[in-house]
Amino acid sequence: MRVLFISRWYPYPPDNGSKIRIFNLIKYLSVRHEVDLVSFALEIIGSDRLAAMRRYCQHVNVALYKPFQPNRLKALLGFLSWRPRSVVDTHSVEMQRLVEQALPGRSFGVAIASQMETVPYAMALAGMPRVLEEVELTVLYEQLSKERHPIRKLRSWSTWWKLSHYVANVLRAFDGCTVVSERERERVLQVSPCYRPIGVVPNGIDVAHYAADFGSPEADTLVYPGALTYSANFDAMDFFLREVFPLIRAKRPNVRLSITGRLDGVPIDRLPIGDGVIFTGYLDDVRPAVARSWACVAPLRIGGGTRLKILEALALGTPVVATSKGAEGLDVTSGEDILIADDPASFANATLLLLGDRALRAKLAANGQRLVREQYGWDRIVQKLDRFLQQVVQEYKGQGAKC
Repeated sequence: MRVLFISRWYPYPPDNGSKIRIFNLIKYLSVRHEVDLVSFALEIIGSDRLAAMRRYCQHVNVALYKPFQPNRLKALLGFLSWRPRSVVDTHSVEMQRLVEQALPGRSFGVAIASQMETVPYAMALAGMPRVLEEVELTVLYEQLSKERHPIRKLRSWSTWWKLSHYVANVLRAFDGCTVVSERERERVLQVSPCYRPIGVVPNGIDVAHYAADFGSPEADTLVYPGALTYSANFDAMDFFLREVFPLIRAKRPNVRLSITGRLDGVPIDRLPIGDGVIFTGYLDDVRPAVARSWACVAPLRIGGGTRLKILEALALGTPVVATSKGAEGLDVTSGEDILIADDPASFANATLLLLGDRALRAKLAANGQRLVREQYGWDRIVQKLDRFLQQVVQEYKGQGAKC
């Protein structure tokens, strides 16, 4: 069938978590279906990047995305709207026009709106089933639940109230939605108790892309592959550098930690940066940095979904030490596939154990790679999405009811 894919991120190059997911969904959907892409982009897209997506898409059209600016007039007017301020502020007439232009002469079997920012454009469509892809509510919900300052908690509650009511309202216009984990599915049902159908489509890995040999791992090296521009990553490194890394360095003074990813606008001066911490900045290819590290740490405390950074490390044969939150949504067993620890002392001890035990490292590396091959290849993941789309289409044709 023909699929209209409306994307918040231009998928190429797939160099952050959202782009990786979108790129691979489109790539593998295109094996069985004709895909048209209408996408936002943060900058003018050159011919080479357009050509990269035209390998998988019949048509590719792009609108410039203007990031949310809280003090912009449209954003301030958003206080008076039932929609989240970010949705009001970033609304694009150009994107609306491109979506409308995609329709004449094209009979689509389904429209996929990827992430919440694309909701207004998909809601204007008619005559086809619509799927909202990757609903994510957990990050905001957990920020609210953990906030203790009265004024900030009130603001968080107000934001959560508006977003949850917005999601409950807009889901009525969609014939299905997807989430990346069972936890996210539960959160959707919390705000819209009788909404169906909800497809759990986890994140995955392009297994072949991670099969290369990047050299032997270096002793006493740790890596955290995550841009600190994302609040959950910043919180993870604040926790690790403040409460865990000093315990590790006290026992193994030569341990080094590399933190990869963009730092644009990140207040790194707020982090307790000591000896042994290296900020690599954005890397065109993060695989060598991860593959040559002895271990990957994922000390996440907030956020939802399934962690691409963990799947990438496992695919490269780099063992992972993660919190329960970090490993959430992954079918892993602590001590077999990864190591899981939550409090600072336990996390430090698990990391020290891995740093000093080659046999344990070899075991975790082999098991992690096998797990990714068997369960998290994008080809398998997109089969789940494809089955879900077929279900939505059939229910739409049968006038399946939504609540």
